[in-house]
Amino acid sequence: MSKVIFLADRRSDRAAWPAPGELPPAGQPALDLRARPLRDLRISVTDRCNFRCTYCMPREVFDSSYTFMPHSDLLSFEEISRLAGIFTQLGVEKIRLTGGEPLLRKHIENLVGQLAQLRTPDGRPLDLTLTTNGSVLARKAAALKAAGLTRVTVSLDALDAAMFQDMSDSGFTPDDVLHGINAAASAGLAPVKVNMVVRRGLNDGQILPMAERFRHSGHILRFIEYMDVGNSNGWNLAEVVPSQEVLDRIGAVHPLEPVQSGEMGRVAERWRYRDGGGEIGVISSVTHAFCGGCTRARLSPEGKLFLCLFAHEGHDLRAPLREGASDAELAGIVSGIWGARNDHYSELRGRNAAAPQPDPGRKVEMSYIGG
Repeated sequence: MSKVIFLADRRSDRAAWPAPGELPPAGQPALDLRARPLRDLRISVTDRCNFRCTYCMPREVFDSSYTFMPHSDLLSFEEISRLAGIFTQLGVEKIRLTGGEPLLRKHIENLVGQLAQLRTPDGRPLDLTLTTNGSVLARKAAALKAAGLTRVTVSLDALDAAMFQDMSDSGFTPDDVLHGINAAASAGLAPVKVNMVVRRGLNDGQILPMAERFRHSGHILRFIEYMDVGNSNGWNLAEVVPSQEVLDRIGAVHPLEPVQSGEMGRVAERWRYRDGGGEIGVISSVTHAFCGGCTRARLSPEGKLFLCLFAHEGHDLRAPLREGASDAELAGIVSGIWGARNDHYSELRGRNAAAPQPDPGRKVEMSYIGG
């Protein structure tokens, strides 16, 4: 008796693919409905992390029973590189690898090496960066630099060991992160950008100690307003420390002056110490929304394209990618998605902060799409 083997039908269902749009003129970036160019791409390579930061992956939600994505669902390095090349042809000049914790993705330096080969339409290499919690950066820094990484951003919310433990809910210490920062600088990934998320009543007492630690270090410390990203971090407006208050606290001890920058897409306002002690930045998405200049798209670990950090859903690129779409077809799909973009969540939140708001629905989690 013959055996019947059932095979999955792999013929592409093109009708289910996102609708393609018109491609921009050669050498020009794709534009959204607000004339914002596509310039920056954040690629989340994993939804896993070895920290359980209370504002990102609180342990009561992301506990031992939480189900993370199986490896087969993740985009392969080759798939990521192919999509990145298409984004580059549509205007992307900067790619940031993120997570979760991107250094938990095995052989991440191989992906960096592939992305480092990409060029913009006029032949320039990409600004290729990575955001990490720094816990294993010391082991990876040299390999990342050798593979072609340009810069690294490290999260560090406190120098006080007990406070760091409270916020990261991990077995690591501030010294582990500082060791990673030093290793990155030694490998040639300087200046390192150091991100501190500030929460009133929790770590706002660390603003000045952090400023003191990184003055004259050559690194750039950036203070981030606590944001209402995702659904699990218990965000409360009362815990937001406005960036202006951060500047006032530091400026009262070490006078500051603004650094002018007209670069579209820059999310941090730059300030420098008048005595030459270096530069700091503030990221003010709650009190001073920068939606009007946002040039950033986000790619999730399994290939969904998100147009805003506060989005509810993404657009599936993995299906057409794995079902045989050509590069031209994929470029048309991405151009169509970006061309229909009108996201400006932070502006709306700021405009209506005093009024009761309807439930906006579930937003994408920061641990899944990257900050």
